[in-house]
Amino acid sequence: MKIYLSMDSAAKALGSEEVAVALSAALEARGETVEVIRVGSRGMVWLEPLLEIDRGQGREAWGPVAPEDVAGILAGEVESLGLTEEIPFFARQTRLTFARCGVIDPLSLPDYEAHGGLAGLRRAATMTGEAIIDEMKTSGLRGRGGAGFPTGIKWDTVRMAHADQKYIVCNADEGDSGTFADRMIMEGDPFCLIEGMAIAGLCTGATKGYVYTRSEYPDAVAVMREAIIRARAAGVLGDDVLGSGRAFDMEVRVGAGAYVCGEETSLLNSLEGKRGVVRAKPPLPALEGFLGKPTVVNNVISLATVPVIFEKGAQHFADFGLGRSRGTIPVQIAGNVKHGGLFETAFGMSLGDLVEDIGGGTASGRPVKAVQIGGPLGAYFGRDKFDTPFGYEEFDGQGGLIGHAGVVVFDDSADMLGMARFAMEFCAVESCGKCTPCRIGAVRGVETLDRIKQGDGAAVELLTDLCETMKDGSLCALGGFTPYPVMSALESFPEEFGLTKEAAE
Repeated sequence: MKIYLSMDSAAKALGSEEVAVALSAALEARGETVEVIRVGSRGMVWLEPLLEIDRGQGREAWGPVAPEDVAGILAGEVESLGLTEEIPFFARQTRLTFARCGVIDPLSLPDYEAHGGLAGLRRAATMTGEAIIDEMKTSGLRGRGGAGFPTGIKWDTVRMAHADQKYIVCNADEGDSGTFADRMIMEGDPFCLIEGMAIAGLCTGATKGYVYTRSEYPDAVAVMREAIIRARAAGVLGDDVLGSGRAFDMEVRVGAGAYVCGEETSLLNSLEGKRGVVRAKPPLPALEGFLGKPTVVNNVISLATVPVIFEKGAQHFADFGLGRSRGTIPVQIAGNVKHGGLFETAFGMSLGDLVEDIGGGTASGRPVKAVQIGGPLGAYFGRDKFDTPFGYEEFDGQGGLIGHAGVVVFDDSADMLGMARFAMEFCAVESCGKCTPCRIGAVRGVETLDRIKQGDGAAVELLTDLCETMKDGSLCALGGFTPYPVMSALESFPEEFGLTKEAAE
């Protein structure tokens, strides 16, 4: 018999460490010596702490488990939820990037290899940089951090650049509301990220990598640092990556937690020890990035998806998806929702199915009013847009963006004018101050929304003009995308701004 218990940050916040203590005491009282394996999260956050027991017939699940439940579970007095992978929320997923998360001991390299790990790196180590690029382009992988830029093209730019030093930088500064996929990978399957970064290094000629994350992620930082030490000791990192004769090493750097440092040039400034402010582009980071050298900057999920592409083949990955959105996307369902968690699926599922069917509707039991997709800068979609398929171009066509694929659910009690004001206030607080449209525009936006709330209907036109200026004139997406939640709230819920539907149009 083996017992599995999540040590993911979400599980810890919900009491998994207290369950671990109770489990140890209960096993001692029974006189049993059983292997207890601490794992990442399966992503079903509403069932955390999730306890799994494998008696040889597969892993059965219990959750959410309280310390007082443990003795009864071990004695067979508490009915399980059945086999973990047959729970409907889990069974309907297509797990590629997150296939090992919650399954393996995150810091066991042998466990990682036994579940397909390092197969991709071993294959890539036999390939030329050009051949690796061809595989990446065939896969259709696009940046999972928000911009959706083709990963193969970015890598190729760095590969062809001439420099004495190149870098791979992983953007793990996960600051969007309702997002936690990066943290889950770093805590639950860190070798996957290491492997993806090593493949990027072999492809481009970069010999040094950095994972830039935030101080709010202490567990992820600790797991990643230990995983890097173990990978280096096993020859996965270092001067001779898996005997390939090529070098790649990496380390973790921790920022103070500024939202704007999720923007790649601000991140690079912070990584260099400078103030986290946006750089003007050009030059692109792919040509002049970290310390002025060619640099690949990719999100955690982008890099963690690379190993599966090289393990199973680019075409296998590309066969999933919709239109130009290939592969799978880890949708993070949060907010006022019954079944919150991570749901990895091929692009193409409708927003309504994700919220109402997979998410189970609101936790409050009230009707869903709106969902915000893509973090605090994402648009609000009302129920009239619930048939929109999850895909980059499909969301763009509806005036939204996928971003980091966080979906935050609101019921019919939500104040949409208040949410629009929050977007402007958030931008004002988090602005790096580099450009006027963002720095000043967001402050004026808060003032203008306060005027509208007080009944000044004439201020709506001013708000629209202000949003256009911010959208067109801001240096980065912080100021440029803040109009998305503001204008989508205004257009979808005009009555809350004192307008009729016709006037809003």
